[in-house]
This record gives sequence, C-alpha cells and structure tokens, in this order.
Amino acid sequence: MGLLTFGLNLTLDGCIDHTQGIADDELHDHWTRLMNESGAMLFGRNTYELMEAYWPAVARDEGAPRAMREWGQKLEAKAKYVVSSSRTDFPWRNTIRVEGDFAAAVSALKDRTERGVLVGSHKLGASLEELGLIDEYRFVLHPVLSGRGPTLFHGLSSARQLDLVSTKQFHSGALALHFRRKTG
Repeated sequence: MGLLTFGLNLTLDGCIDHTQGIADDELHDHWTRLMNESGAMLFGRNTYELMEAYWPAVARDEGAPRAMREWGQKLEAKAKYVVSSSRTDFPWRNTIRVEGDFAAAVSALKDRTERGVLVGSHKLGASLEELGLIDEYRFVLHPVLSGRGPTLFHGLSSARQLDLVSTKQFHSGALALHFRRKTG
C-alpha cells in the first residue's frame, strides 16, 4: 500500500494562494521530483481545472522555462485522479474520475498505488485530513506575508500532531518541510 502525501505551497501567514509564493526553477524542480516519486496525483475539481487550463500548453511550449516545461510534461504523463460530483468528462491525458464512496475510493487508490499518491488540492486535503487518510505532508513555506487567505486546514475539527522528517532550504529562502502523521 502506498502513502497518501498532501503537498502544497504556503506563505508564513498560512496563505495557500498559488500566486503568493516564489515560483522559480528550484521550486518547480522540487515538486517535479516529488511527483516523479509518486505513482499518481489526486486533485479536487477546482485545482484540476486550474492545472488543465494551464499546464498542457506549457508542456508543449518549447520557449517555456525548462523547469516549468518539465513539470508540465511530467504532469501530463502522470496518472491524475479527480474527485468531482459535478464533472464527468476529463479529456486531459491520463485523467480518471474518482467514483463511489469518497473514503473507500481514496483508500482503494492508496492500496493499489504502491509508489503512493500525491494530493495537491487544499479543500480536498482538508477532507482527507478529517478522514485520517493523509500519511505525509510536504509543504514549501515561502518567506512571504500575504496578508490574505485562503488558509490551510481552516475549520479542522481537532488539532493533529505531526513528526518532522526533514527540512531543506531553497536559495529563495523558502523551506521544504516534510512531516508524517504522529503515531501513538
């Protein structure tokens, strides 16, 4: 059984708006490496539609920055699972709709994806956290005070304790943080 890893960029004040971070080659290379290590990606519909509208064109753009183009190409090739109750048609290559009972379907996806599943949607991540399905957390903390939302895990029913596995500082000052769910 693979691990379910929730990964996201956030600012020092907890903002998870993707436009508020420092999107340089080092950041894109970091997320590309994590995606390569996983067997599949899992998105909520809103995040998926943002990705679908942008990354396929970047993957084909020979003038795009190397790190962005590589991320786009690898994302296009990766199995992408989408949780959506309102959309059923997903023409982007390698996209599969998650069907049936949400918790059971995600658990089954973890069971059959030995290299694990990387989740990149904040609302979906909150739902998965409430169900206790997230095994690891990969955050990149950007040295930015955004002063606005949305924020991560807003409204979580109870506190969760995590174990720090590793940290890595980027040249931009951002920190890659790797946590696991605390056992016991």
